[in-house]
Amino acid sequence: MEEIRINKYIAKCGICSRRDADKLINKGEILINDKQANLFDCVTLKDKVFYKGNLITPKNETIIMINKPEKVVCTSRRFVGEQNIYDYFNLDKYIFPIGRLDKNSRGLLLLTNNGDLSKYITSSHKNIEKEYEVEVDKSVTKEFLQKMGAGVVIDNIKTKPCKIRKIGDKRFNIILTQGLNRQIRKMSSALGYNVIDLNRIRIANIKLAKLKIGKSYKLNENEVKQLKEFIGYNG
Repeated sequence: MEEIRINKYIAKCGICSRRDADKLINKGEILINDKQANLFDCVTLKDKVFYKGNLITPKNETIIMINKPEKVVCTSRRFVGEQNIYDYFNLDKYIFPIGRLDKNSRGLLLLTNNGDLSKYITSSHKNIEKEYEVEVDKSVTKEFLQKMGAGVVIDNIKTKPCKIRKIGDKRFNIILTQGLNRQIRKMSSALGYNVIDLNRIRIANIKLAKLKIGKSYKLNENEVKQLKEFIGYNG
């Protein structure tokens, strides 16, 4: 490995994104060869980097797609009576979700140990599409589709315009470029609808396709390359 900036090195170790790595450095939580790091330091594999007293090393980049079942939570924390994705899918602690699905939602979830890539995909400024199929508790009307597509005020924020189409009496397909907390549920609720079922089927060019619920798949090198090219990521 050539000499690289310390924040990029930390991201390659699967700790966090480069931006968040800068915060760790400013807090004095990063040491390089037993000396406190600063934002302009560069390192190679010959250097020893420590985070909270633990030696950290770069990891081979991994991207995993899973088909998350309902009732499984997107966290590493353990709660009585609940399953999290780490236990359910036997995931390494250094891999983390690219965005989330709430407990009652299901479908496609990407996980990676590349903190920069995670930050890039979840940024609303990059306009990366996430596609969902949704069932609600009453008939989908033309008015509902128009209002959802134009943007809905939730949590004092008007959502960005989105693509939406009806696929059944009480079902619709929606493509978002945002990732606000429980966005589709809150948008629907603001218009008098309750979400019964929410299934994410695509992120960028990665489709859920035939991956069965409760199963996982590790992207191969070519698939990772295609994803990065599709979203314009050069990290």
